[in-house]
Amino acid sequence: MMIFPDIELMDGKCVGLTRGEFDNAKYYDIDPLDQAKAFAAAGAQWIHVVDLDGVKQGGRHNADIITSIIDAVDIPVQVAGGIRTLATIQWWIDHGATRVVLGTAAIMDRRLVMEACAQYPGKIAVSVDERGGAVMIDGWREAASVSAMDVARQLQDAGVSAIIYTDIDRSDDLPDSSFAKTTEMARQLSVPVISSGTVRSLDDLSTLKYLPNISGAIVGWALFEEIFTLDEAIALCL
Repeated sequence: MMIFPDIELMDGKCVGLTRGEFDNAKYYDIDPLDQAKAFAAAGAQWIHVVDLDGVKQGGRHNADIITSIIDAVDIPVQVAGGIRTLATIQWWIDHGATRVVLGTAAIMDRRLVMEACAQYPGKIAVSVDERGGAVMIDGWREAASVSAMDVARQLQDAGVSAIIYTDIDRSDDLPDSSFAKTTEMARQLSVPVISSGTVRSLDDLSTLKYLPNISGAIVGWALFEEIFTLDEAIALCL
Protein backbone atom coordinates (compact mmCIF):
# COMPACT_ATOMS: atom_id res chain seq x y z
CA MET A 1 0.00 0.00 0.00
CA MET A 2 1.31 3.41 -1.00
CA ILE A 3 1.48 6.33 1.43
CA PHE A 4 0.55 9.68 -0.08
CA PRO A 5 1.79 12.39 2.30
CA ASP A 6 -0.67 15.25 2.08
CA ILE A 7 0.12 18.97 1.89
CA GLU A 8 -2.97 21.17 2.16
CA LEU A 9 -2.50 24.81 1.27
CA MET A 10 -4.40 27.93 2.28
CA ASP A 11 -3.07 31.46 1.85
CA GLY A 12 0.20 29.93 0.73
CA LYS A 13 0.70 28.03 4.00
CA CYS A 14 0.40 24.45 5.19
CA VAL A 15 -2.85 23.92 7.07
CA GLY A 16 -5.03 21.23 8.57
CA LEU A 17 -8.80 21.31 8.68
CA THR A 18 -10.99 19.89 11.43
CA ARG A 19 -14.20 18.37 10.03
CA GLY A 20 -13.56 20.21 6.79
CA GLU A 21 -14.20 23.60 8.39
CA PHE A 22 -12.24 26.29 6.57
CA ASP A 23 -12.84 28.87 9.28
CA ASN A 24 -11.06 26.71 11.86
CA ALA A 25 -7.96 25.88 9.84
CA LYS A 26 -4.80 25.16 11.82
CA TYR A 27 -1.71 26.72 10.29
CA TYR A 28 1.60 24.85 10.55
CA ASP A 29 4.86 26.72 10.87
CA ILE A 30 6.70 25.08 8.00
CA ASP A 31 7.29 26.21 4.45
CA PRO A 32 5.30 24.02 2.00
CA LEU A 33 8.27 23.56 -0.31
CA ASP A 34 10.52 22.53 2.59
CA GLN A 35 7.85 20.08 3.73
CA ALA A 36 7.58 18.54 0.28
CA LYS A 37 11.35 18.13 0.10
CA ALA A 38 11.33 16.52 3.56
CA PHE A 39 8.64 14.06 2.49
CA ALA A 40 10.63 13.14 -0.61
CA ALA A 41 13.82 12.72 1.42
CA ALA A 42 11.98 10.44 3.84
CA GLY A 43 11.12 8.05 1.01
CA ALA A 44 7.71 9.19 -0.22
CA GLN A 45 6.85 7.78 -3.64
CA TRP A 46 4.06 10.30 -4.25
CA ILE A 47 2.97 13.62 -2.80
CA HIS A 48 -0.67 14.72 -2.65
CA VAL A 49 -1.19 18.50 -2.71
CA VAL A 50 -4.53 20.27 -2.20
CA ASP A 51 -5.23 23.91 -3.02
CA LEU A 52 -7.89 24.64 -0.39
CA ASP A 53 -8.38 28.17 -1.67
CA GLY A 54 -9.23 26.55 -4.98
CA VAL A 55 -11.73 24.29 -3.26
CA LYS A 56 -13.46 27.33 -1.80
CA GLN A 57 -13.36 29.58 -4.84
CA GLY A 58 -12.22 27.61 -7.87
CA GLY A 59 -9.09 28.53 -9.78
CA ARG A 60 -5.38 28.22 -9.09
CA HIS A 61 -4.74 30.24 -5.93
CA ASN A 62 -1.59 28.41 -4.79
CA ALA A 63 -0.28 27.47 -8.22
CA ASP A 64 3.16 29.07 -7.78
CA ILE A 65 3.85 27.05 -4.64
CA ILE A 66 2.50 23.83 -6.10
CA THR A 67 4.50 24.13 -9.32
CA SER A 68 7.59 24.85 -7.21
CA ILE A 69 6.95 21.61 -5.35
CA ILE A 70 6.50 19.71 -8.62
CA ASP A 71 9.79 21.11 -9.93
CA ALA A 72 11.70 20.49 -6.69
CA VAL A 73 10.93 16.82 -6.03
CA ASP A 74 11.80 13.82 -8.17
CA ILE A 75 8.61 11.95 -7.37
CA PRO A 76 5.08 12.17 -8.81
CA VAL A 77 2.80 14.89 -7.48
CA GLN A 78 -0.98 14.50 -7.38
CA VAL A 79 -2.82 17.85 -7.42
CA ALA A 80 -6.34 18.54 -6.14
CA GLY A 81 -8.53 21.53 -5.34
CA GLY A 82 -10.60 23.79 -7.56
CA ILE A 83 -9.97 21.87 -10.78
CA ARG A 84 -13.24 22.24 -12.65
CA THR A 85 -12.51 22.58 -16.36
CA LEU A 86 -10.63 20.71 -19.05
CA ALA A 87 -8.43 23.77 -19.55
CA THR A 88 -7.39 23.71 -15.89
CA ILE A 89 -6.66 19.99 -16.08
CA GLN A 90 -4.45 20.62 -19.12
CA TRP A 91 -2.69 23.49 -17.34
CA TRP A 92 -1.72 21.30 -14.41
CA ILE A 93 -0.54 18.43 -16.58
CA ASP A 94 1.43 20.84 -18.76
CA HIS A 95 3.04 22.15 -15.55
CA GLY A 96 4.18 18.74 -14.40
CA ALA A 97 1.36 17.23 -12.32
CA THR A 98 1.48 13.47 -12.68
CA ARG A 99 -2.16 13.10 -11.74
CA VAL A 100 -5.04 15.55 -11.36
CA VAL A 101 -7.85 14.97 -8.87
CA LEU A 102 -11.38 16.09 -9.66
CA GLY A 103 -13.88 16.57 -6.85
CA THR A 104 -17.13 18.49 -7.14
CA ALA A 105 -16.68 18.87 -10.90
CA ALA A 106 -16.64 15.09 -11.35
CA ILE A 107 -19.87 14.66 -9.41
CA MET A 108 -21.66 17.43 -11.27
CA ASP A 109 -20.22 17.03 -14.78
CA ARG A 110 -19.72 13.44 -15.91
CA ARG A 111 -18.92 14.56 -19.45
CA LEU A 112 -15.89 16.45 -18.13
CA VAL A 113 -14.60 13.26 -16.50
CA MET A 114 -15.02 11.22 -19.66
CA GLU A 115 -13.32 13.85 -21.82
CA ALA A 116 -10.46 14.23 -19.35
CA CYS A 117 -9.91 10.47 -19.07
CA ALA A 118 -9.93 10.12 -22.84
CA GLN A 119 -7.48 12.96 -23.34
CA TYR A 120 -5.21 12.15 -20.38
CA PRO A 121 -5.41 8.38 -19.76
CA GLY A 122 -4.03 7.32 -16.40
CA LYS A 123 -3.76 10.89 -15.17
CA ILE A 124 -7.25 11.54 -13.79
CA ALA A 125 -8.38 10.52 -10.30
CA VAL A 126 -11.66 11.45 -8.64
CA SER A 127 -12.46 12.21 -5.02
CA VAL A 128 -15.67 10.73 -3.60
CA ASP A 129 -16.44 12.15 -0.15
CA GLU A 130 -19.28 10.55 1.84
CA ARG A 131 -21.01 11.71 4.99
CA GLY A 132 -24.05 9.96 6.45
CA GLY A 133 -24.59 8.07 3.21
CA ALA A 134 -24.56 11.19 1.00
CA VAL A 135 -21.87 12.40 -1.38
CA MET A 136 -20.59 15.78 -0.24
CA ILE A 137 -19.53 18.48 -2.69
CA ASP A 138 -18.30 22.08 -2.56
CA GLY A 139 -15.73 21.42 0.14
CA TRP A 140 -18.10 19.19 2.16
CA ARG A 141 -20.58 22.06 2.43
CA GLU A 142 -23.36 20.56 0.32
CA ALA A 143 -24.85 17.09 -0.14
CA ALA A 144 -25.51 15.76 -3.63
CA SER A 145 -28.59 13.64 -4.27
CA VAL A 146 -26.66 10.53 -5.28
CA SER A 147 -25.14 7.65 -3.38
CA ALA A 148 -21.39 7.33 -3.04
CA MET A 149 -21.35 3.81 -4.44
CA ASP A 150 -23.39 4.73 -7.52
CA VAL A 151 -21.12 7.70 -8.20
CA ALA A 152 -17.97 5.62 -7.75
CA ARG A 153 -19.21 2.95 -10.16
CA GLN A 154 -20.09 5.54 -12.79
CA LEU A 155 -16.70 7.20 -12.44
CA GLN A 156 -14.97 3.85 -12.66
CA ASP A 157 -16.80 3.21 -15.94
CA ALA A 158 -15.69 6.63 -17.18
CA GLY A 159 -12.07 5.46 -16.99
CA VAL A 160 -10.58 7.19 -13.94
CA SER A 161 -7.24 5.86 -12.73
CA ALA A 162 -8.22 5.85 -9.05
CA ILE A 163 -11.03 6.69 -6.65
CA ILE A 164 -9.97 8.70 -3.60
CA TYR A 165 -12.60 7.78 -1.03
CA THR A 166 -13.17 9.78 2.14
CA ASP A 167 -15.51 8.43 4.80
CA ILE A 168 -16.16 11.79 6.43
CA ASP A 169 -17.93 10.18 9.39
CA ARG A 170 -14.65 8.50 10.27
CA SER A 171 -12.72 11.66 9.49
CA ASP A 172 -15.05 13.44 11.92
CA ASP A 173 -14.15 10.74 14.48
CA LEU A 174 -17.76 9.84 15.22
CA PRO A 175 -18.11 7.19 17.94
CA ASP A 176 -19.68 4.58 15.66
CA SER A 177 -17.34 5.17 12.71
CA SER A 178 -15.34 2.24 11.38
CA PHE A 179 -13.63 1.05 8.23
CA ALA A 180 -16.82 -0.65 7.04
CA LYS A 181 -17.68 1.93 4.36
CA THR A 182 -14.12 2.06 3.09
CA THR A 183 -14.01 -1.73 2.96
CA GLU A 184 -17.27 -1.95 1.02
CA MET A 185 -16.27 0.78 -1.42
CA ALA A 186 -13.01 -0.96 -2.22
CA ARG A 187 -14.69 -4.39 -2.46
CA GLN A 188 -17.28 -3.21 -4.96
CA LEU A 189 -14.80 -1.52 -7.31
CA SER A 190 -12.09 -2.83 -9.60
CA VAL A 191 -10.35 0.54 -10.01
CA PRO A 192 -7.73 1.21 -7.29
CA VAL A 193 -9.11 2.92 -4.18
CA ILE A 194 -7.06 5.41 -2.18
CA SER A 195 -8.33 5.99 1.34
CA SER A 196 -8.38 9.54 2.70
CA GLY A 197 -9.27 10.93 6.12
CA THR A 198 -9.11 7.57 7.88
CA VAL A 199 -5.62 7.54 9.38
CA ARG A 200 -5.14 8.77 12.93
CA SER A 201 -2.57 6.20 14.05
CA LEU A 202 -0.27 3.46 12.81
CA ASP A 203 -2.97 0.98 13.84
CA ASP A 204 -5.27 2.60 11.27
CA LEU A 205 -2.63 2.08 8.61
CA SER A 206 -2.26 -1.54 9.68
CA THR A 207 -5.98 -2.04 9.16
CA LEU A 208 -6.03 -0.36 5.76
CA LYS A 209 -3.02 -2.34 4.58
CA TYR A 210 -4.99 -5.59 4.70
CA LEU A 211 -8.21 -4.35 3.12
CA PRO A 212 -8.75 -5.62 -0.42
CA ASN A 213 -8.19 -3.16 -3.29
CA ILE A 214 -6.86 -0.34 -1.11
CA SER A 215 -3.89 0.84 -3.14
CA GLY A 216 -2.94 3.78 -0.98
CA ALA A 217 -3.69 6.09 1.92
CA ILE A 218 -3.50 9.87 1.98
CA VAL A 219 -1.99 10.92 5.29
CA GLY A 220 -1.63 14.51 6.43
CA TRP A 221 -2.88 15.36 9.90
CA ALA A 222 -1.03 12.54 11.67
CA LEU A 223 2.26 13.53 10.03
CA PHE A 224 1.93 17.25 10.76
CA GLU A 225 0.87 16.53 14.34
CA GLU A 226 3.84 14.16 14.69
CA ILE A 227 1.67 11.21 15.73
CA PHE A 228 4.05 9.11 13.68
CA THR A 229 6.72 9.76 11.07
CA LEU A 230 6.56 9.14 7.35
CA ASP A 231 9.43 6.67 7.72
CA GLU A 232 7.37 4.65 10.19
CA ALA A 233 4.31 4.72 7.94
CA ILE A 234 6.23 3.60 4.87
CA ALA A 235 8.00 0.81 6.78
CA LEU A 236 4.67 -0.47 8.08
CA CYS A 237 3.11 -0.58 4.62
CA LEU A 238 5.91 -2.36 2.79
